[in-house]
Parts: sequence; structure tokens; C-alpha cells
Amino acid sequence: MNFIEMVFFHLYSVLQWYFRPFIKWFLRKTTRLCELQRICYGDRVGAQRTCNIENSLMLSRTKDVKEVVTFLDAVVKERRFIPSNFYQFLEPSINIIIRVKKINRKIHDAFIPSFRLCLQQIWCYRQLIEEVEDLRCTQFDSNNSSHEEKLLNLWNLMVPDKPLEARVSKDWQYIGFQGDDPKTDFRGMGLLGLENLLYFVTEYPQVATHVLSHSRHPKYGYTYAIVGINLTSMAYYLLKDGSAKTYMFNSKPHLPNIDLFHKFYCYLFYEFDKLWIASKPENIMEFSMIFKKFENAIRTELADPASVFRINVEVDTI
Repeated sequence: MNFIEMVFFHLYSVLQWYFRPFIKWFLRKTTRLCELQRICYGDRVGAQRTCNIENSLMLSRTKDVKEVVTFLDAVVKERRFIPSNFYQFLEPSINIIIRVKKINRKIHDAFIPSFRLCLQQIWCYRQLIEEVEDLRCTQFDSNNSSHEEKLLNLWNLMVPDKPLEARVSKDWQYIGFQGDDPKTDFRGMGLLGLENLLYFVTEYPQVATHVLSHSRHPKYGYTYAIVGINLTSMAYYLLKDGSAKTYMFNSKPHLPNIDLFHKFYCYLFYEFDKLWIASKPENIMEFSMIFKKFENAIRTELADPASVFRINVEVDTI
């Protein structure tokens, strides 16, 4: 985007914000529906609908709506936005919005379940960000038996036929760690990096070991674990900046949670491996260029609210 395009885009955004109340008033008068109803009735279920509902709530100037948003955000901060609590927190919030927007329950009974699902997705996503951040900030601790158990389990699942000679060993380089002790490689992404790697091989053992075999290729090989941690970083930032909402909100029937984040990571790892092999890199020095190309492609896909992401496993020989 050049300078002139940026100026026009900014001007358009300002004008849209300035005239938004008038546009909403005009549409309310002509359709006899509030903006939330128009979205729930007119937008495709999934990312398109939920993102537009979220945008509408965030831009609302109505005091009661702002208070509902603040209340649900506080519930998220306390990690209490879980399915068993949905009724307790969502029904009063929905009742307030129905009252404020003057929605007739009897006439618009289809609006409520649709709107409720959007609220569940929005605030589950926000709570997921908090949970992922906690894992990222938790550093791998060699004195923590749980951490050590997960690390050793990763080895046993990745290389079941080769016992680890020692906890600190060059063996770790076989699955793509840089040195003798993997804990140093987890510093950037903390425990989140380990959890992602472990989930991949636990839930998709054949896929993970197949990808590992690619990483061991004599010509196109790469450091499996280090690439995996880089993909953790990518998944983390896509989640934080909201890009991953397309994946999360279109993953029926699941609500955003840590399990869905891990699945997103697995998709990224599998797709990156396919791109890497297809690119036939001369050497590992091409990693940054190919990784950036991959990230741009994923962001382009995520920019389409209709996109649905699935791992389509193909076993090949190279």
C-alpha cells in the first residue's frame, strides 16, 4: 500500500466512523432490525458472523453494552468463562442487550441462539489468549517433574525404537534440537513450544513421524524441533493479533480452546513441511525466505472468513 492509498484508507475509516451512527439509525428505521440482528440474520455462520458481532459490540457507544463487554472481559481474566458457567454469565448479558436493543423475543426467537453462539466464540477466544500466554510465559524447569516427563515422552513418541542414552545428550539433535539439552530451545516460547510438539506426535503420530523423516532428508532436511518452535511462535502471534479467528470460529462444532490451538499448530506444521519439500531448498539458509512466504500464504487464507482448515494427510516418498 503506497502513501496515497494509506491516506485514502485512513480517510475512509474516519468517515465510516463519523457516519456510522447515522448509517445504523437509517438501517434500523428501514429494516426494523438492529445491527446485531442484521448480522445474525444476514451473515454466514462462523467467522464472518462472529467477527462482525464482535466488531459491533466493541464499537457500541451504548453504556449498557459497554458494561456487558467489560463484565465478560473480567470473567475471562478470572478464567471462569467455561461451558459450565455459560448460562450464569451469558443469559443476563443477552437479556441486557435484548432490552437495550428493543428486540422482541417472540418475533425474533431465532436471534438468541445465534447471538449466544457468537458470544461464546468471542469470549472463549479471549480466554484462550490468556491461557496460551500463561503457557508461553512458563519457562521449562528441569526441576519440575511434570516438565521433564513431557520432554521424555516427546522423545519416546518421536523415536520409539531408540532409547534416550541420557537426559542431556547429543541424541536430542536427532529430532532437531540445537544442543545437548532441549530446555535452552524453549526459552522464547516457554512450555507452549513443548506442549505443541508433544500434541502433534500424540494426536497425529503417523503425520509427525512422517514430517520428522522429511526433516532428516539428506538434501532437504531441517531441524524439526526448532522449526516446530518457530511455528509455535507463528501460531501464537496469529492468535494474539486476531488472524486465527477465522480458523477458530469456523471449526465446527468446537469452541476456541487450548486443544483447538494445538490443532491449528499441527495444521501449520504439516503445511509448512509440504511447502518446504515442494520448494526444494538448496540449503537451510533459505529457511527465513520460505518461512516468510508460508506465513504470508497463511495470513492470506485467514483473511478470507470463509476459509476452513483441515489436515489432509498425504504420504509421499522423496
